[in-house]
Amino acid sequence: MQDGTLLAALDLGSNSFRLEIGRYVGGHIERVEYLKETVRLGAGLGDDKLLSPAAMERGWACLARFAEKLRGFDKRQVRAVATQTLREARNRDVFVQRAEHILGFPIDVVAGHEEARLIYQGVTHLLPQSDERRLVVDIGGRSTEVILGHGYRPQRMESYPLGSVAWSGRYFAGGAVSERALRQAVVAAQAVLDEALDLFAPGSWDAVYASSGTAGALAEMLAHAGFPVGMITREGLDWIADRLVRAGHVDALRLEGLKDDRRPVLTGGLSIMLALFELFGWHEVHRAQGALRQGALYDLIDRAHDSTDVRERTVRWLAQKFNVDAAQAERVRAVAVHLFEQVAVPDPRNGRYSQKLAWAARLHEIGAHISHTDAHKHGAYILDHVDAPGFSLPELHRLSLLVLGQRGKLRKVEAALHDELFAKQLMCLRLAVLLCHARKDPALHALTLRYSARQTFKLSAARGWAQQYPQSSWLLHEEAEAWARTPWRLQLALL
Repeated sequence: MQDGTLLAALDLGSNSFRLEIGRYVGGHIERVEYLKETVRLGAGLGDDKLLSPAAMERGWACLARFAEKLRGFDKRQVRAVATQTLREARNRDVFVQRAEHILGFPIDVVAGHEEARLIYQGVTHLLPQSDERRLVVDIGGRSTEVILGHGYRPQRMESYPLGSVAWSGRYFAGGAVSERALRQAVVAAQAVLDEALDLFAPGSWDAVYASSGTAGALAEMLAHAGFPVGMITREGLDWIADRLVRAGHVDALRLEGLKDDRRPVLTGGLSIMLALFELFGWHEVHRAQGALRQGALYDLIDRAHDSTDVRERTVRWLAQKFNVDAAQAERVRAVAVHLFEQVAVPDPRNGRYSQKLAWAARLHEIGAHISHTDAHKHGAYILDHVDAPGFSLPELHRLSLLVLGQRGKLRKVEAALHDELFAKQLMCLRLAVLLCHARKDPALHALTLRYSARQTFKLSAARGWAQQYPQSSWLLHEEAEAWARTPWRLQLALL
């Protein structure tokens, strides 16, 4: 990546949407601009797990304003990440589809572990290099992430379904605060977080860092009150809690450093922080400057090179974990990508999608580790449910559909076949699996794949190929019949 390149990251959080624009200089990122809007998307998520129209409108309006700042950016310079609220929302596709149209860039709805990884990256890249073992906590609007790592590499990550927006609405309805309600919220948070003690045993870290809105608000209030700057202490939390209870309502609390946009979710965030302090026996926590959006920025740098792309490392890890036949995986990958290059429309995006096709090809046999019977179904299930660092949920689902559709009837993926790009990827993957059926390199130089605008593919072979490879020829005719039951066609010219 060249010095001077502008990069942008958007954090579509449950409470606020944030846009960070930075300039890449010498391996680091210098801030150019930072925008934050309190959207309260999570407050619009009902018990039925549906986002309200009003919440969606607030989100779309914010993204329209952010979009102005991103005009002229290339897709490889921007990453937009959505977290817990959109993970939960049953109608998230409605929101995301229009949001992507407004923004002009894809939005990655990430799993909890991926959110945790990005948070850790953001926190540690803004800390001095150190050999210390770091525990990072992030209290968001609807989820709380806990990560243990060393240097820039996270070692254990977990996401828990509680946050400042959710806890404020559940235990402090209307903003009223009492000692009993605060204690009830703390105990409830401890019940959710209790299992963290098994994963993150006290003594396994040298320092604790807290990131994002709740931590920032608490540290700011404590600094104004004379407590150590950049620190959150147990004494300080008790001091805030005492004043909050005496005020009786968040709107009646008068503390310097408390911003109005943080007031409605202060009680929920405070109760979760108190629960963490009590569970782990902390005395003090450092306020971290970095957060998820900085992690997304540094992830863009990594994605610019295969050697540092976390997704590439994840694919290798999955292949090893499920004992994939490496030679066959590479064989299928090479054939699939070669065919895709012949039918891809000239567009900068195609390199990105051929990479995803390559990943699907390299993982197409992971289900065989469970059972050779219906291995494609097992593989699809794994990809839809695995914690895969670097990947968004939609990316994993696309890989899952490709693995599911690699063989057999196409009815199981017919809903995705309206997407021309997916149909091309799937055609190339199925042909690659078919042509490599003998687990040997096929005579690829003798085959040519073409695509016409009438949803028709044509596979041509050099003279004598069909006689030399009768099994492959027969399988190709079976494949053409399978596609004939869809809106797509595979024509064969095998001599």
